[in-house]
Amino acid sequence: MKKHDLSVFEIEKEGFRLKLEKGPSTQAAAAAPSAAAGLAEAAPAAPETTPAALKAIESVPLREILSPMVGTFYRSASPDVPPFVDVGKTVTEDTVVCIIEAMKVMNEIKAETSGIITEVLAENGKPVQFGQVLFRVR
Repeated sequence: MKKHDLSVFEIEKEGFRLKLEKGPSTQAAAAAPSAAAGLAEAAPAAPETTPAALKAIESVPLREILSPMVGTFYRSASPDVPPFVDVGKTVTEDTVVCIIEAMKVMNEIKAETSGIITEVLAENGKPVQFGQVLFRVR
């Protein structure tokens, strides 16, 4: 988005919808709206507390969920059911985040980390490579 100077990007294909929105000053507020909303409810929005709360969110490092194999990426078990995970969803090490089809075998991919999904980087039904970043987790 930065490379092409985009503030909003939205795509819908085969029942899958992805909307990315870049905030005016901080990415953390747009990437984790539920966390920012929770912080706003916990403390009154004062000028000196809001930047500190956002810095706390930004200081948590992002972890990546990588593809363990070459294959076709699927966000859900079938086209008519919701995705395993979406942006804002909390995951644990054992949470299934997607399926990668390789040689007609459906392989469930687990998060192997815990946190909140901040980005979905792979496109549903498209090929992925070994080591490709599929999701980012905060």
